[in-house]
Amino acid sequence: MEKVAKKYRPAQMQERQPGSESKMAPEPEAQPRHARGEAKLWNKIAVITGGDSGIGRAVALAFAKEGADVVVMYLNEDKDAHETQTMVEQYGKQCLLISGDIGNEDFCKDAVEEAVSRFGKIDVLVNNAAEQHPQDNILDITQDQLERTFRTNIFSFFYMTKAVIPYMQPGSTIINTTSVTAYRGSSHLIDYSATKGAIVSFTRSLSQSLLKQQIRVNAVAPGAVWTPLITSTFKEEEIKTFGTDNPMARAGEPNEIAPCFTFLASTDSSFMTGQVLHPNGGEIING
Repeated sequence: MEKVAKKYRPAQMQERQPGSESKMAPEPEAQPRHARGEAKLWNKIAVITGGDSGIGRAVALAFAKEGADVVVMYLNEDKDAHETQTMVEQYGKQCLLISGDIGNEDFCKDAVEEAVSRFGKIDVLVNNAAEQHPQDNILDITQDQLERTFRTNIFSFFYMTKAVIPYMQPGSTIINTTSVTAYRGSSHLIDYSATKGAIVSFTRSLSQSLLKQQIRVNAVAPGAVWTPLITSTFKEEEIKTFGTDNPMARAGEPNEIAPCFTFLASTDSSFMTGQVLHPNGGEIING
C-alpha cells in the first residue's frame, strides 16, 4: 500500500501556555468548512472553556453557525479571545468573554452565574481547557506540576459541571474533551494522559448519573491537532514533525474536530450518552 506523504510544519515555539494563535505559522483553521448552518443549536446557550483558541475557538464558531450564543471562558489570552468574539459576532450571535482560572471552583461558580445573568440559561457545557508539560521521566514531574495539570484538566470539569447543572433543563448536553493519549498513553505526557483517562471515566459515570435529568454527557478524544497549546509545549524541532506519525501523516485542524462537538450538542446524537468520538487521523485505539 502506498504511504501517505507526511505534512510537516515550520519550526516554531512559544514561551508561555496556553499560547497564542496569532503567533503561529500557519495559523490553525477555525472557521467551519461549510458556511451554511442548519440551525441545529438555534437559541441555545453554550459555555466553552478554553474557547479563545484552538479546538475551543473552532467549537465556538461551529456552534454560532448553528444558531447558538456562546460564553467563552479563557485564562489570559485576551487578543485571541477578542478575535474569537469578533468571529462569533459575524454569524450574528452573541459571545460573552470571561477570563480567569478554571482550576478555582469559586471562579467557575462566579463565571456560570455571570453567564446565566446575561443569557438566562445554559444548554450546553463544553469542558475543553487543558494544559500539558512534557517530562521524559516520571521522576521529573514535580508535585506542583502534577497538581496544576490535574486541577486544570479534570478538577475544572467537576467544578464547571457542578456549577451549570442547576441551570440545565432536560435535553441539555455536556461534552468533555479528552485525548487519544487516554487510550494509547504517552511516555512524555504521563500526568496529562492520566487526566485524559480520568475524563473518559468521568464522562461515563456522569452520563449514568444524569440520565434521570435527561442531560446527555459525551466526549471527544482528538489526536494530534494544530493548536497554540502545541507550539507553547514542544520544542521547535518537534513541531516540524508534529502529527505525522498517524495513518493520515498529518496533524488535524481545529475545524476538523469541531463538527464532533456540534453533533454531540445537537439532537442528531439524541440516542448517545456516555460515548467518546475519535477524530484522530486514523489511529485504531479500540475505545
